[in-house]
Order: sequence, then C-alpha cells, then structure tokens
Amino acid sequence: MVGDPSQIPETLMNCRFYLELHLDGSNDAVDAYFQECKGFKITQEVIDICEVTPNKWGKSGNALGQVIRTKIPGNTTYSNMTLRRGLKISMTLWNWLQAVQTGDWANQRRNGSLRIYDHAAKEQFRFEFKRAWPVSYNITDMKADPGEATIEDLEMAIEELVRIKA
Repeated sequence: MVGDPSQIPETLMNCRFYLELHLDGSNDAVDAYFQECKGFKITQEVIDICEVTPNKWGKSGNALGQVIRTKIPGNTTYSNMTLRRGLKISMTLWNWLQAVQTGDWANQRRNGSLRIYDHAAKEQFRFEFKRAWPVSYNITDMKADPGEATIEDLEMAIEELVRIKA
C-alpha cells in the first residue's frame, strides 16, 4: 500500500528556482533575479601529515620509528559563481561592477541567496553566499532576429557558501 502522497518529500525541480541578489543599501527588495547559476561548489583541501612513531615494525619487529600518515582538513575554498539571465534595462549590476573596478571593491561585497521552491511556490531549499563581488560581466552577441534573446552573465567571487534550512 502506498502512503499518503502529501507525506512523500517532493523532488525539487530546476524549473521552480530563481536566484535573488540583494545588494546592501539598495531601495529595491530584490536587485536581480537570475535564470541560471553555475559554480555552487565547496572544496575542502586535504593536508597529509607524516609522523614517525616509536612503534616497532618491520619483518623481524625490531625496527623503530614506524611512519604513520594522517589526513586532516585544510582550507575551504569556494568556486566563483556565474549568474545568467536575459538582458534587463536595469543598471544595478553594471554599476556594481563599475564600483569594484574604480577601487571601491572592499565596500562592494554583497550577500545573496539561491532559493528553490516546490510546486506550491513554498521555499524548500536555500544556499546563502557571503561577501560576493563581481569578477566579470558579459553580454552575448546581439541579433535583431525574432525570438533571439540577449543574455547577460555576471561572474562573482564569493568568500563563503552556506546551506540553510528554508
């Protein structure tokens, strides 16, 4: 017998997510929505430690100083994220990039979140990134053909990525 369908966890679908970018000091509740995101990756560095112990070892068991290798966690690194959307008339992202390029990068670090929603439009999943700043900005080639969309990409460096309960 199958259980109550309302109790089965829903698989979150890519078509039900959007990325909200919130910039400190903005008058808007959300500064940008994106359709695609690449680069939500955390890597834990591995450090090998080699120790010589006083243990006896070897074929006859008379040799001293057995070498033991231990692996411990090192620095955590976060990959750059690339956000993609259809080109908008808003200057918010361009102005953010310009502020970084003119030397105000320390004051331009921003926080944001990736939120995924279920089919009932209830938030189910969230990644928050901390102290992001724009690394590059790209607009695809423009064509006047009907149905052609111009895409803008924003690549950001991030200093921290945290998954939190929605």
